[in-house]
Amino acid sequence: MKREESYIVKESDIASFLGSGDVAVLSTPAMILMMESTSLKLAQEYLPEGYTTVGTKVCVSHLKPAPLGARVRVISELTEVDGRRLVFKVEAYWNDVKIGEGTHERFVVNREKFLAKVKEMVSR
Repeated sequence: MKREESYIVKESDIASFLGSGDVAVLSTPAMILMMESTSLKLAQEYLPEGYTTVGTKVCVSHLKPAPLGARVRVISELTEVDGRRLVFKVEAYWNDVKIGEGTHERFVVNREKFLAKVKEMVSR
């Protein structure tokens, strides 16, 4: 299963805006967010109502820069299912240049039960 999404690099995505660098290029945190979002959308297509996934692990290399205004394509491919654990191969491209690659892990959770556990932790 694969999903591809396109994103435009906005001011709020650049390294100098986020504080992860001081240049006006796509920041690593923003690229990772694009990869996570694409993986979430892929998983959500196949989950029953009331379920979602939460991100638990990211192992990504940011290979090349992409400037403000660039259209970035992100491809997420589900490569492993181990119970509730999902592993995705993720890649990001600016034009035909690969700018990022790696893996992303998510866990399937019942949304209501998950939020109840969080609420319980907050009230301690």
